[in-house]
Amino acid sequence: MERKIEVGVLGATGMVGQHFIKFLQGHPWFELTWLGASDRSAGRKYREAAKWHLGGGTPASVADLAVQESKPGHAPKLVFSAMDASVATEIEQAFAAAGHLVVSNSKNHRMDRDVPLLVPEVNPDHLALIPQQRVHRGWEGGIATNPNCSTVGLTLSLAPLRQFGITRVIVTTMQAISGAGYPGVPSMDITANVVPFIGGEEEKMEQETQKILGDFAIDHIRPLAARVSAHCNRVPVVDGHTETVSVEFAAKPTAVEIIEAFRAFRSVPQARNLPSAPPEPVIYMTEGDRPQPRRDVDRERGMAAFVGRLRPCPVFDFKYVTLSHNTVRGAAGAAVLNAELMNSEGLL
Repeated sequence: MERKIEVGVLGATGMVGQHFIKFLQGHPWFELTWLGASDRSAGRKYREAAKWHLGGGTPASVADLAVQESKPGHAPKLVFSAMDASVATEIEQAFAAAGHLVVSNSKNHRMDRDVPLLVPEVNPDHLALIPQQRVHRGWEGGIATNPNCSTVGLTLSLAPLRQFGITRVIVTTMQAISGAGYPGVPSMDITANVVPFIGGEEEKMEQETQKILGDFAIDHIRPLAARVSAHCNRVPVVDGHTETVSVEFAAKPTAVEIIEAFRAFRSVPQARNLPSAPPEPVIYMTEGDRPQPRRDVDRERGMAAFVGRLRPCPVFDFKYVTLSHNTVRGAAGAAVLNAELMNSEGLL
């Protein structure tokens, strides 16, 4: 691109906002020029308004940027939202109504009938919902969302298997503490422990998976006609959500056919060479004890899903393990890839 597209980040001082800032450093298409946050941070330089929690210091490119109020008007057309769910609905809608394209990591609009819930390798056609927002809501802009951090790895691993007719799925998650934000889970609760509850997580995984893997039907998404059951747990891992998955199919593929489906899977982001797209969105690992968060989660810039241990399931047909980076592919990186897809479709 001859000239980069200016972008902004809503909720820039929080943990997810910082991941957006980090991921956008040196991006070939996007230039981060605007930061929005709460009223108490507005008017201050970013390095004064935010305590940097990620590795290294506050990036020099944003350290002296003045933080703005989270109001539309002077922000770039494209903004990434890391807003807390308690305030995201009104703020994101205000930006969309004012003509901004909001690519949101917040949960608030994911299940709205006219809002795409995107995993670009899985359902790029769902972007066609955005014009419905302009028709039915009168917005000059629009909202697109990325899924919950635990849903991304599951749907990436299931997408290559749709050809076999998915009928039932059971997934058990072992979710990293970084998924709880900052300061996250109290140390006395998570050290040497497993917490078998994450509020609202199981419902989100079940509903979002059916929407993402569903079919575009002119003005809405027809959910995947499969039953999905999720068990969600917090474990003492810093980054990386590990999930064990059992799947039943209408067709009865062999293990060889399933592994070949994983390895052959490519989609629109790979065909268009989108900057943040991994060359292989699903990487099948043959080692008997992989994937593992400490060894694998940072590979491919955290943008691929790693799958392993495929074997027969005595209850369903097959079971396997999948791993994805929850704060990259499950948050900031996912939203940036969504924006790259939107740009490749001419929406920016």
